[in-house]
Amino acid sequence: MPVADAGSFDWAGPWIGWVSPNDGGERRAVVMFGVPSGVAWDRSHVTETDGWHLVGGLVISALDVALARPPLPDAPTTSGMVEAIFVAPDAGAPARSLEHVETLPGRGLEGDRHVSGAGTFPSGLPGSALTLIEAEVCESFTPPLGPNEHRRNVVSRGIALNDLVGHEFRIAPVRCRGVRLCEPCTVVQRYASRSVLRPLVHRGGLRADVIGDGVIRVGDVLEAV
Repeated sequence: MPVADAGSFDWAGPWIGWVSPNDGGERRAVVMFGVPSGVAWDRSHVTETDGWHLVGGLVISALDVALARPPLPDAPTTSGMVEAIFVAPDAGAPARSLEHVETLPGRGLEGDRHVSGAGTFPSGLPGSALTLIEAEVCESFTPPLGPNEHRRNVVSRGIALNDLVGHEFRIAPVRCRGVRLCEPCTVVQRYASRSVLRPLVHRGGLRADVIGDGVIRVGDVLEAV
């Protein structure tokens, strides 16, 4: 499917961008990703300099969308734990570490930008209340990815967050529902000030809804319901 205006197109997933050098050379295809979209993969390396511009784009669409969705993974049978909790009052504000925080059903964590609507992305949509990332993923970077780089609310350990998509899970007494992967975007890339976009694709954590109220604490058990 052709993109009408590739220069302003935002898509929370991969799409193909046509780029052309400013000197009029041959156009090349790159993989674009994120909201706002940025170059995630460029085999030709044409976008590694400033002399290029986006001239078009394509989104890959399944012929039968109803049959194209892959089956959901089984809910993990192992449990994990909450290693850290972070909130930030506004988009770009420094993340504040908490030992415990109250959850607000349908909204998120008390004091966080997802509750007030002051974040980069709209609040109130499915999967906008709570974001999680695995400690193991953060530790795969050198130095480890910090809270002001990944910008997630909860850092967990010992459980595969990707496998919670489509499943309810519990953080101690608080019920949540995994909605979709929390894929990286160029906003996270800007906060990190180092190359994190491609390494975090499909490893950026989980977007979830908060179903129940209560208090979550560092050290709480995180497990599928």
